[in-house]
Amino acid sequence: MSWFGKIIGATIGFFLGGPIGMITGLVFGHMYDAGKALEQGEGDSSEHRQYFFRNTGYNRSQMVFFVGAFSMLAKLCSVDGRVTEGARRKVSEFMINDLKLYGQSLDYARDIFDQAINQNISFENLADQFYNNFRTSPQLLTMMLDIFYRVALEDGRLSKNEERLIDYAARTFRISDSMHESIRRNHNVRGTSKAYAVLGLTESASEAEIKKAYRRLILEYHPDTVAAKGMADEFKEYATKRFREIQEAYETISKERGIK
Repeated sequence: MSWFGKIIGATIGFFLGGPIGMITGLVFGHMYDAGKALEQGEGDSSEHRQYFFRNTGYNRSQMVFFVGAFSMLAKLCSVDGRVTEGARRKVSEFMINDLKLYGQSLDYARDIFDQAINQNISFENLADQFYNNFRTSPQLLTMMLDIFYRVALEDGRLSKNEERLIDYAARTFRISDSMHESIRRNHNVRGTSKAYAVLGLTESASEAEIKKAYRRLILEYHPDTVAAKGMADEFKEYATKRFREIQEAYETISKERGIK
């Protein structure tokens, strides 16, 4: 990276702040060669930021989510000493199949993942900053917990270190014990039990509780609600998938119980 790229990287990192800002600056510090003013070292830090976000296609909030998500996944995957090929493959599947990343966006995501592995930044600090930015978006926080389990369980088991980090995230994200347990069960059960887990319930839930949980979740993950949060299109794809799972779970339970 040239000296000018380092300046831009530092500017961007300072703008985002914290460990997420540090990783962002390292990954995107080289993005300076498209504008004549920037090539000549002209323009102030505001122009640098505008150039950066224009070329990545993300605003500040979206970039914090993008960088924070893959940085936390990197730390989770490497918590036991090394990143297995299975874990890396599962993260790539999430990038491509769930978030529909391709081209330059996919390259950015992979660079973020690799940079985060090698930086002396803790999962806990990343989770703290992530929550501070998205404390008013519970659906995003719940989504991340679900992703953590998907990646950690790629080898069929949850190590003590992985469980420790995921538990920390659940507490930091203020996710209720019942919702946390439902997400955990959602990755280990099938059939009707899984449908209850998707709604954050057990099979002993009353009809009123089922309807209440369904209405709350369907509102949280409704496309209009997600769009209002300013999420990048790639993350809207995942939220849309979750929205469909909630609908299917409610239909399964309603058919089983005869709920009208």
